[in-house]
Amino acid sequence: MGSPATVIEAAATVELGRLGLDSGAHLLILRALRQVPEGAAVAVRGTRPDLAVDLAGWCRAKGISLIEQTGASFLVSRGFQRQRWAHAQRCGLSDPRAPGAVSEHASPTWGVAARGALVEASGPEFQFPLSEKSTLWAEDAARLYAQAVASQWDPNAAIDWDQPFDLPGEVEDAVAQLMTYLVENENAALLVPARFLAQMHPHFREVQQMLAVTIADEARHVEVFTRRLGLRGRSPALSTAGGQASLKTLFDAAEFSVASFLLSVLGEGSFVNLLNFLHVHAPDPVTAQICRLAAKDEARHVAFGMSHLQWHLHHDRDLALRLRRAIERRHDELAATDGLNEEVFDALVLIAAGAFTVDAIEQGYRRVRQLEQEMADGRRARLMKLGFSAADASDLAQKHTRNFM
Repeated sequence: MGSPATVIEAAATVELGRLGLDSGAHLLILRALRQVPEGAAVAVRGTRPDLAVDLAGWCRAKGISLIEQTGASFLVSRGFQRQRWAHAQRCGLSDPRAPGAVSEHASPTWGVAARGALVEASGPEFQFPLSEKSTLWAEDAARLYAQAVASQWDPNAAIDWDQPFDLPGEVEDAVAQLMTYLVENENAALLVPARFLAQMHPHFREVQQMLAVTIADEARHVEVFTRRLGLRGRSPALSTAGGQASLKTLFDAAEFSVASFLLSVLGEGSFVNLLNFLHVHAPDPVTAQICRLAAKDEARHVAFGMSHLQWHLHHDRDLALRLRRAIERRHDELAATDGLNEEVFDALVLIAAGAFTVDAIEQGYRRVRQLEQEMADGRRARLMKLGFSAADASDLAQKHTRNFM
């Protein structure tokens, strides 16, 4: 408290009456302070016996100067607030929508503040390993996130689970094997990006939001594939060591961009082909519906991965070499494994054949081989779009895991 000997004129007066600071009186004081010039004083009067104590504590917490004028009348001023915020930092520009609002580096002292907020200097530091725009950003993140939000679908409403169909036992078994395989791979597609989500500085919210909705997509895919698997009473089928080993390498990728490359650009890109194939050749309407819807989601995930890598490759000349080495290292690690589950391959042939005749099985086999070629062609095209030469793209596309993902 200052001495009441010095008389300071108030620019405004707030009459609190019986209202205390524990009941909202501070809102009236703050409103009065906002309406007077910086440094000007506001007289505060009230009848509450605890007003002096409460007002002193509140002013200290808010960085407001307090001068006691009389026993029940006080002068308050915003003069000291400038000192409190003198060393505050702005998270990017004050308008988070303006060009350049996204900073190249997000400071640990910004914590989880909204982009554009003024952050008090005395706050704690948050350690986010992914805090550089050059290694994290994707130009299309905001657009793809908006598209993803608009495209979310409810499994109960979008899929007619009660549509009547009756498949031969061998065909239903094949569907169960394929669904088991899809669930396994979608579990990996959910968990790999989830590893990186909490490492991202929230300053880059568009990327963080896109990753979050991608995880939600994968969770929905796991749900619908699991429901289709058991729709006719089947239990989950086979999961091979080779398939698990292939997916394990995705978890071993320590760098976000490398993991995104292996999962989204190569793996999920091939899965778009697979899901479209199953949509076309599905033996029942429910399988056709869920594969069509999942393929649309996966195509968006691939687009996000491509956008991110195009940005990162532009800012990091060594990234292309790290991506190449990641493919080659994965290829060498999996060389001794069986690759694609034999039962999965046979199930694809049976689904594509549509009948148990020599001609139909032969045609189904050709269709699956054509699918594999389409997958390789798609990988090669995406690699070339990222800047790899035609020869390198062809070589690397062929070295992708035989497990598709």
